[in-house]
Amino acid sequence: MFIHLRLHTEFSVVDGTVRIDEGVKAAQSYGQGALAITDLSNLFGTVKFYKEARGAGIKPLIGAEVWLEGFASSDGGKEAPLGRVLLLVQNKQGYLNLSELLARAWTQSGARTQAVVKLEWLLALNEGLILLSGAQAGPVGQALVQGDTARAGDIAMQLAKAFTHRFYIELQRAGRADDDAHVAAAATLAARLKLPVVATHPIQFLAATDYEAHEARVCIAEGEILGNARRVRKFTREQYFKSPTEMAALSADLPSAMANTAEIAKRCNLTIE
Repeated sequence: MFIHLRLHTEFSVVDGTVRIDEGVKAAQSYGQGALAITDLSNLFGTVKFYKEARGAGIKPLIGAEVWLEGFASSDGGKEAPLGRVLLLVQNKQGYLNLSELLARAWTQSGARTQAVVKLEWLLALNEGLILLSGAQAGPVGQALVQGDTARAGDIAMQLAKAFTHRFYIELQRAGRADDDAHVAAAATLAARLKLPVVATHPIQFLAATDYEAHEARVCIAEGEILGNARRVRKFTREQYFKSPTEMAALSADLPSAMANTAEIAKRCNLTIE
């Protein structure tokens, strides 16, 4: 059974349009036993999502996608570009740690435009959290896309050492040009380092027909014009709430990555009172 571990709701103000009740209903209609909410740099939707999911008989998985800094750049420069990774809460301590990481990111990082988690904080406050590598957007994926497998391996092992048995190499196919190349490189790296892989799908909107509305929201957030031919399009039409059948077809060659979605869901057990 495939479980969606990535969902940006309307609480991801800059890039999500999924209403929590609609996301939960979609999971329910597909017979999903669990569903994760992983908004960008916030936990604002946690309580609403927790209640909606529990009410629908779905196990709520709480997490967040975060910006991460602190790795040295490949060219010997001071610091690599920001990466994005995914944190999923296993228990109460994990929830407290994720809350603290986000609080620091918003108040202590020094970044003006977004909340950024420093690597040293992440390594110190990792108890009760599962870390997914972030696919191409994460530090491991960024190195792989650049062809620097040695650096990708170093970063992966550093994170795997901190998150003992709680770090997964993330594989995605969401209609982007570099998806297949990244999946091949990441799967090879994971096999060599004996690290587990997990298949995820970055959900930004509910249905394929919602793509234009989603792009309009992104343009509003970025001060862009929808009709600008030169605008960089960061999202694809494929980033809708896919059914388990669609995901199985998309990742048919990655059975362990599919199975690990359910395994991770079993490992996340947060009770909110």
